Amino acid sequence: MARLESHRERWSHARWYVLALVVLLAGACTSRTPTAEARAKPAGGATSLPESSQPQQTASPAIPADPLPSWNAGAARDAIVAFVARVTRQDGPDFVPPSERIATFDNDGTLWSEQPMYVQLAFALDRVRDLAPKHPEWHNREPFKSVLAGDAKNALAGGEHAVAELIAATHAGVTTEEFDAIVRQWISTAHHPRYGRPYIEVVYQPMLELLAYLRANGFKTFIVSGGGADFIRPWAGDVYGIPPEQIIGSRAKLKYEVHDGVPRIERLAGVDFVDDKAGKPVGIQEQIGQRPIAAFGNSDGDFEMLEWTTSGPGPRLGMIVHHTDPTREWAYDRDSPIGTLARALDEAPKRGWIVIDMKQDWKTVYPFEQ
Repeated sequence: MARLESHRERWSHARWYVLALVVLLAGACTSRTPTAEARAKPAGGATSLPESSQPQQTASPAIPADPLPSWNAGAARDAIVAFVARVTRQDGPDFVPPSERIATFDNDGTLWSEQPMYVQLAFALDRVRDLAPKHPEWHNREPFKSVLAGDAKNALAGGEHAVAELIAATHAGVTTEEFDAIVRQWISTAHHPRYGRPYIEVVYQPMLELLAYLRANGFKTFIVSGGGADFIRPWAGDVYGIPPEQIIGSRAKLKYEVHDGVPRIERLAGVDFVDDKAGKPVGIQEQIGQRPIAAFGNSDGDFEMLEWTTSGPGPRLGMIVHHTDPTREWAYDRDSPIGTLARALDEAPKRGWIVIDMKQDWKTVYPFEQ
């Protein structure tokens, strides 16, 4: 009980309460369809998960004639191309050696859609349903009762208390290897409620191209997410080409133990680190040990990461994905309870950050549009 109370206290100041508000407003739930469809390979970069994968970031692949074909001509695309040319020109004054070419990317809302709810929350709700046969008491206990009845709005009406219970019940009590397998299975079968496609296909084609373009020019790309690192690591190598050691995110507390002669690491209910807002630069320093020269985000939760990145010496690039396309994706910023973008948008001009207008700057949003 003490562990759960500690867990609630920590998350009351973190993203999970925001997740609850999102569902209260959206009233949306994830859906599942047969695995054969889920495992179909999406076009243009995102890939389905194999039974066993060894994700590895490829160093400096060949650069195509047009490395950013899903980007419209404009200030955003020009800024990317100019920056890369500037830092890779060996005889230029702003040359940056490959060892210092670090680029960090937020995940939710920057690399894939975060509406109508964070994908990790959809995972937690589905996990309740999967675990329900082992917990008959959940049918008479909130918030689990409402989740099992398909009423996510009522399930999360209890705010952070309800969310803490859901996260503790669905993310803890298993080993890290077991959790990896659970996430891998779920992400290969769960579908986005709006598009009816696997979540790994609801990634942004222009950002997949940007990741590949940077790596082809000697950059090392990292994900820096407020979501759980252990939720992202199982599939990011296949979808983004980013291996597990280059994923920085919020972390659960872990415990090493030997059980029946077998060493294992168990996930506990407590939260060890929240990688959001001011936590992002700290997470970057702890894991990378050096300041990035480029950072990409979409919300005020990424403000400190962009601030830290662009305040360093030499050439720097900070970019914000602004969701402005209600037809192909969503349009939201200041008034959205998820992905709130206000301060970063206001301060972008004076800080030299480039705002990517999704509607104007992207020819294609998702790989499946091609």
